[in-house]
Amino acid sequence: MELEEQIGPVDTVLIAVGGGGLIGGVAAWYQSRARIIGVEPELAPSLYKALEAEKPVDVQIGGIAADSLGARRVGELMFPIAQKHVERVVLVTDDQIREAQKTLWHKLRMVAEPGGAAALAALISGRFKPAAGERVAVVLCGGNAELSSLGFVG
Repeated sequence: MELEEQIGPVDTVLIAVGGGGLIGGVAAWYQSRARIIGVEPELAPSLYKALEAEKPVDVQIGGIAADSLGARRVGELMFPIAQKHVERVVLVTDDQIREAQKTLWHKLRMVAEPGGAAALAALISGRFKPAAGERVAVVLCGGNAELSSLGFVG
């Protein structure tokens, strides 16, 4: 609701997925008024694998965003919402996430943890390609950013 109040209607929302609470809430709010695209690290694909299996399943987790997006299983309560309202999940690599972090810093002077930059990684890497004129919102989330861990900040 807050996103829509701030920027108005959008065609698509890109949002990082961990356990699924945030994307579940966003998907429940927008329902069919916008496409909801989840973004997960290749090394932590909990919703991707759950949608594939048609039920929440345990997955192995790892990678640079594991501390924020590394849920071994998506939530049981949000899963039916995701099945109904999340169009698909796009997977991104650790390198693509790092590149999104760098882009956020160099272009906007914004520091984001790896999980927070994952949704942008899908867009700038080309893993998600918007149609011409498509209005895309990218949700940047998370609060685990440590400046000392980002070698490119300075």
